[in-house]
Amino acid sequence: MARTPGPESAAVTSLHRDPQLLVGDETPWHAAAVPSLVIDRLGAVEAANARSRELLPAALPGAPIADTAPGWLSGTSPVSGVLGDRVFTAHPVRLPDGGTCWWLIDDTDVTAARSDLDRARARTEFLTEASDELLGSLNLQRCMEIAARLAVRHLADAAWVVGPGEPQPVVVATADVLQHDLLDHPPEDVLGLREALLGFPPVPSRWLDPSGVPRWLVPEGFGEVGSVVVTPLPGHAVATGALILLRRPASPRFSGEDEGAARLFAARVGVAMSAARMFAQQASVTDTLTRELLPPVLHQLPGVEMAARYRPASDTDRVGGDFYDVHPSDTEDGESLVVLGDVCGKGLEAAVLTGRIRSTLRALLPMAADHLRMLQLLNSALLSTEHTRFATMVLGSVSRHHADVRLRLTSAGHLPPLVVRGDGRVEEVPTRGSLVGAMTEIEAESAEVVLGPGDTCVLYTDGITEARGGPFGTDFFGEDRLRRTLAECAGMPADALVERVQMVAAEWAGRSPSDDLAVLAITAPRGQHLTAVGGHGPGRYTA
Repeated sequence: MARTPGPESAAVTSLHRDPQLLVGDETPWHAAAVPSLVIDRLGAVEAANARSRELLPAALPGAPIADTAPGWLSGTSPVSGVLGDRVFTAHPVRLPDGGTCWWLIDDTDVTAARSDLDRARARTEFLTEASDELLGSLNLQRCMEIAARLAVRHLADAAWVVGPGEPQPVVVATADVLQHDLLDHPPEDVLGLREALLGFPPVPSRWLDPSGVPRWLVPEGFGEVGSVVVTPLPGHAVATGALILLRRPASPRFSGEDEGAARLFAARVGVAMSAARMFAQQASVTDTLTRELLPPVLHQLPGVEMAARYRPASDTDRVGGDFYDVHPSDTEDGESLVVLGDVCGKGLEAAVLTGRIRSTLRALLPMAADHLRMLQLLNSALLSTEHTRFATMVLGSVSRHHADVRLRLTSAGHLPPLVVRGDGRVEEVPTRGSLVGAMTEIEAESAEVVLGPGDTCVLYTDGITEARGGPFGTDFFGEDRLRRTLAECAGMPADALVERVQMVAAEWAGRSPSDDLAVLAITAPRGQHLTAVGGHGPGRYTA
């Protein structure tokens, strides 16, 4: 759509044809709605319309333009400047006689709107940058460092980020320094800090007297404080800390807009710090609980060589449903209890039941000589809970008799133990029983085994025999393949044997193990057996 020329446009067009149209206050040019000046080629005012005389009263015909108008009104291109309290853009039009007609367009509102838009865009970019950087870390100290640096870069000349805890950690930042410390001064020294730490709304900066800021709050070499802002860091339902911003006298005082930006920034900082703190607390709790659920370091038994390996089904898990334990006897010639089991399922839920079973068995150690009674009591304990999982396991009582190791083994729905003789023969131990945690009554049959020097009894979970792999990735590792592997390990130390079994099963399964895996070996060593210092570890032997 073509634009309809306004009075000033018509006047300019007429000026090109006939400059004499400037004569007379009733001409269209004199009645134009915007100020306009005509400057001759020598730089003197030739004419001024009614609006320009209101704006520049001294712009009379014949007066030098340099004495009557601001210096920015010159040249041959549009220029902008301030007249009074308004912003104008001057557009020059060259006249046939060498003079110039200046049209002054009031751009105050447009300039203000553009300035507001630029500030809003800059604030949005800053908050986006802050969110991206803060959410990139779940470390509380790192979040505090990022917050302090961003605050100094965009909001203040110096910043304090006060974190949660007792004593409270702080990060102090200026353009050149980033310092970690502890808040060893009373928050009451700073007006509004105690309230901010409690999560109360911030005190307006105009209420804060910079001269009342304590010296400990001012970074070394900072100089005087011109203005200060204290605002809370809101976290997840509770305050996470506080943000303190300082500006020098040479910097603009904090405005209401600045305080609003600080609060928006503080909200992002508070959420990030709160998330980092919650992550740290959860990680600590998880680590503490996981340590209790992880397979233990084996207690070595005098005259018996033992070793075990455990691997969860997923690389992202540390615990699972397979477990083993060794409970040494209180007497030198007594029986020690060995347990290996498998809880239905994988991951943390299975590991929780694993921990419960291990704790219950530990409590039942006084009756370890009666395997069936232990299994019955364990079964009753599991059925009394709300869980729906069951478990299989093997109990073994181990004792040393001269050069031999005697085992009394009882299976509770578990895979039969295998004995590897020194000559390579692999024998299955004939023990059977009901799984625990599923039925009200269970039965079990024990079997006794004597291990001569070099013989090994292997307890294992179905994570080995049911590992899927092979050419098509669907075949079970199987018991036959396990027997062949064990036959190849005849005469090996216990630690080497379990390492070999786990390695072969892992190679068969490739990168996709389907279940937890546990294997435990009990060996009657050849010659003199040397236990590890402190009674822990896989042990050593001499041939």
